[in-house]
Amino acid sequence: MNITRVSVAGAAAASTVLLFAGTAFAHVGVQPVGPAEKGGYATVNVKVPNERDNASTVKLEVSFPTAHPLSSVMPQPVPGWKAEVTKAKLDKPLKVHGREIDEAVSKITWSGGKIGPGEFQQFPLSLGQLPEDADQLVLKAVQTYDNKEVVRWIEEPKEGEEEPQSPAPVLELSEPAGDDHHGGSDDAAKNAKSEDGEAAEADDGHESGTAAADDTADTSGNDTTARVLGVIGIIVGVAGVAFGVLAGRRRTS
Repeated sequence: MNITRVSVAGAAAASTVLLFAGTAFAHVGVQPVGPAEKGGYATVNVKVPNERDNASTVKLEVSFPTAHPLSSVMPQPVPGWKAEVTKAKLDKPLKVHGREIDEAVSKITWSGGKIGPGEFQQFPLSLGQLPEDADQLVLKAVQTYDNKEVVRWIEEPKEGEEEPQSPAPVLELSEPAGDDHHGGSDDAAKNAKSEDGEAAEADDGHESGTAAADDTADTSGNDTTARVLGVIGIIVGVAGVAFGVLAGRRRTS
């Protein structure tokens, strides 16, 4: 009996965990591919799961914040889907790379494809220039099913509060790498140059020493060769004289 109760309780707990997990991860979300640094550019995936067992997702609309407009939003082609980019005039032009931009992408709509029950689809985007004065971007989304049902993922999550019923996708922005360490980076670069210079001088000294050693070795080698040849010459001369003396004695006999 105790084993049965434990089994039932365990199954119930597992079902509850799966239920909450499914609820938490079933909504539309945005995930960066690599870093999404403030003031930089990023590639992200808008992930769209299908939540219905009897309908398919046939359209997705993603709106971009007007408080922090992006000068560049480019969708990557997704097979079977058509992306329509909508732009809007800006109240205050953006300055990007020395030029002013008076309009920005306000919405992208994907349609023509289908996300069936139990499936999900990712829609890649290239975003930039990301704002420098914000910690996150809220990208509100609207998901449409082929049974005419519309789900609006537009509720902005608030820190310290529970996640809303239909939360909007949020892209978290990170601090630029190395921005807080410019001085250290400069010092490191100077030290690296100094070390390179010292290493170069050491290499020059080593090469000079090696060349001098090679010259000494060559001179010593030449002297040794000369001595050996001299000794061989003497031996040959002595052998010649001895041969001559022996030959003279044989003739006299």
